[in-house]
Order: sequence, then C-alpha cells, then structure tokens
Amino acid sequence: MDRITTKDTPHHINETITVFGWIHTRRDHGKITFFDLRDRWGLLQIVATDQTNGPVKDIRPEYVVKLTGTIVKRPEKLINPGLVTGTVEMQAESIEVLNAAKTPPFEVDKDTSNVDEETRLKYRYLDLRSVRMTQHMINRHRVAQYIRGFLADRDFLEIDTPILTKSTPEGARDFIVPSRLQPGKFYALPQSPQQYKQLLMVAGLDRYFQLPRCFRDEDPRADRAYGEFTQLDLEMSFVTQEDILVLAEELFTTLVEKLFPEKRITTKPWPRLSHKEAMEKYGTDKPDLRNDKSNPNELAFAWTLDFPLFTEQTKEDFFHGSGGASFAPSHHMFTAPHPDDVPLLDTDPSKVRGLQHDMVLNGYEVGGGSIRIHQAEVQQKIFNLIGFSKEQSASFNHMLEAFTYGVPPHGGIAPGFDRLLMVLAGEQSIREIIPFPAIASGATAVLDAPAPISDEQLKDAHIAVRLSQTSR
Repeated sequence: MDRITTKDTPHHINETITVFGWIHTRRDHGKITFFDLRDRWGLLQIVATDQTNGPVKDIRPEYVVKLTGTIVKRPEKLINPGLVTGTVEMQAESIEVLNAAKTPPFEVDKDTSNVDEETRLKYRYLDLRSVRMTQHMINRHRVAQYIRGFLADRDFLEIDTPILTKSTPEGARDFIVPSRLQPGKFYALPQSPQQYKQLLMVAGLDRYFQLPRCFRDEDPRADRAYGEFTQLDLEMSFVTQEDILVLAEELFTTLVEKLFPEKRITTKPWPRLSHKEAMEKYGTDKPDLRNDKSNPNELAFAWTLDFPLFTEQTKEDFFHGSGGASFAPSHHMFTAPHPDDVPLLDTDPSKVRGLQHDMVLNGYEVGGGSIRIHQAEVQQKIFNLIGFSKEQSASFNHMLEAFTYGVPPHGGIAPGFDRLLMVLAGEQSIREIIPFPAIASGATAVLDAPAPISDEQLKDAHIAVRLSQTSR
C-alpha cells in the first residue's frame, strides 16, 4: 500500500483517505476537537467530533495514531499560508491509537533550542521530532544527494575507504581499536582518508569522492564536534589548483542556488585572498566578508591561498622534539610546495609557500585542500624538515613506495559537511546539525558511551585496564 503523507493531502480533496503520524497539538472547542497531525513532511489539521469513532477524548500530544477521514478545503478565512497543507483539513471519521506516549521531558511542538542541551541529547530521538531539527536532517540528505549527483555527472567515482586502519602521526590523537587476532596490536580510526585517497590516485582512479566519517580525539568547540564528523572528501589527478577551485566553487554555488534559493551569495566569482593579504587586512585567514552580518540569508564565500608551507613547531605538535626541527606543516605533510619555492626547501624553508587552499564562509573555514606532493624525494625532504624520526618516517613507507610506481600529479579538497550545514542553517553550534552528537565531555547522545566493557571482552582483546592516579 502506498502511504499518503501530510504533504500529499491537498491532492486528495473530497476523498476519504488514511494518514499516520504523531499528535502534534490538541485544541478542545466544546464538541469539536482540533488536532495537528505531524509526520516528517509537515502538519495536517484534523477536525474530530462526537461522530468520530475512537478515543478522541483520551488522545494526547505525541500519541502515534492512524486517522481515516475526508480531506476538505478550509474556509477561505481559515487558510494557513505558512503550511503546505494550509488550504485543507481532514474531517476525521475514525482515529486509532497505535501507541500511547508519556509526557515528553520537553515540548517537541516548540523550538527546542532553549532546552538544556544535556536533556536534549539524552532524549535526542524526541528532539529530532521538532520541526527545526527535522528540517536539519532533511537538509543533510538533500545536500548529500545534490553533491553525489553533481560529482557523478562529472565522472567522479564514490569509493569507500577503510574505517579500521593504521595509526600514523597526522595531527590529532587517534582513537585506537585493539586487535583480537593479533594480540598487542591496534587499529586506529581514520582522522581522514588522506592517504587512501592519494593511493587511489596511484591506482588510476582519477576522480574520487566520498562522504566519510572521520575520527579525531580532540577537544570540542562550537564549530567542531567531538570524536567524529562527516566531510566531503574529493581528489583528482592531472589537475592544477585552479581546476580544484573552479570545480568546488561551481559545486557549492549551484548547491546554494538550487537548494537554498532564499540565500544570496555576496560576491561571484568568490574573492581570492593570499594568506598574507588576509592577515594584513582582516587579522585572520578566514575573514567574514558579508556586507550585512545581521542578514541570515547572506553567504560570503572566499578562498584563502598562498599559505606558508610551514609554521613554527610547538609542544602541541605530535612530532615535537623528535628530530630537533623547528618547523611544522601549516596544513599537513602531504601538501606540495609552490613550484617557484622548491629551491627554498634547502636554503630558507620558512619562505616556502604551499599549494594550499582554504574555503571560507561567513568567517568559518568550511573546507581545506591542496595540491599533493607526488615525488618520493620531496615527500622525504618534508619529513626531514619537520623533524620526523626514522620510526615516524617508516610509518609512511607504504606511501613512499607507492610513489615509486608512477603517481600522477593530484590534489583535492575536503569541505566539512557538518560545518557547512551549520552555516547554511544559521546555527551557532555544530551539534545542532548532527543527528546524534557527543556532548563536551565526550559522552554520546542517548547511548551514553564510552562505557565499561566486560572482563570477558577485555580478555578476548588481550587487554588489561590499569587507571593512573589522575584518572581515578
């Protein structure tokens, strides 16, 4: 049976149909009771009388119901232009309770943004019922599908890369997974598909993308989720930096125009700023170039280019002190130096520019990428300059060996899917955009992970837990 949803009801005027959903609100007016029925497509007004079969008086908000009745036009003065179903209502003949509901801990028929966040995340399945949060989830789907269609039309292949991978020093702390079959060894969850996508270029799969989940054990903030996040990962062979910028700009400009027509992009083509120019003019490499920052529908995209390839190494860098070097990569260690600056790697590395590009939107860095190094000797030189020990360099031997089998020039970009959606939605916290995010403490929504595991599970993984004094 094809289910009829609320959005379909205006096409069934004077027909008797059945609809399903949740009771959103209830309004009693003597012998007549008005309900708003909610599904993920919207609301439908239901008119119930003493002629309606079923427990009308007992039904409360959030009950799951089956309703049968006739769809009729609303009187002209009662039309609600704010609803897709605002021109119609159902005159209910029967109502069946499929499941009763307790009173929720907060009102889901209202905006839940002012409800305590821990409560919202504990009951995230209720929070997601609210109109605002439902729309965020719908937009996640619409944006993902648009991206897939756009890239497929341009000969990109969507390829999944492994989740269980090797711990290599890339930046943030890894999440590690013990191996049962190889005692004492561990997998790491990928911080990004960086190495795999470069290896796909070596394989000749010259246009790749995916929407991968990435895992980083780093502190959360308003625009950065704890633990895991989604990004659009995109890589191409035989391209210049200009090719990448043009493709990404077309993708996101058309995405906004087609999916968010109420939005207006401040400047097209997007402005391009050198890192030096951005810092001197705005004091940041991610300037907010909107003309009217109070306008929620203004989107100011921009590119920041010509970053220094290196920054000064700090104690926060994972390789600090391992090789006595003072440099750290400003992007990551696979970013290619500007071809004009390659000689400076031997004489003055601090002046080398990287072929890096950051995608900026309304003052947020929403994506970053670069042309990659494709020569083994240049890659090894970068490892040496940032002070990699022999052991750290050896952890990338698979990359260096792959480069000896003929690797094409390649590059890409990896916009943050969640952060992009956060800005498009006008939200201040990235957790509003993620279905089941973790809270600041690292505890996950609803399921409350991390949690202890049984002694038997520890034994299977050949692990013993010994807490330090500071963690007790």
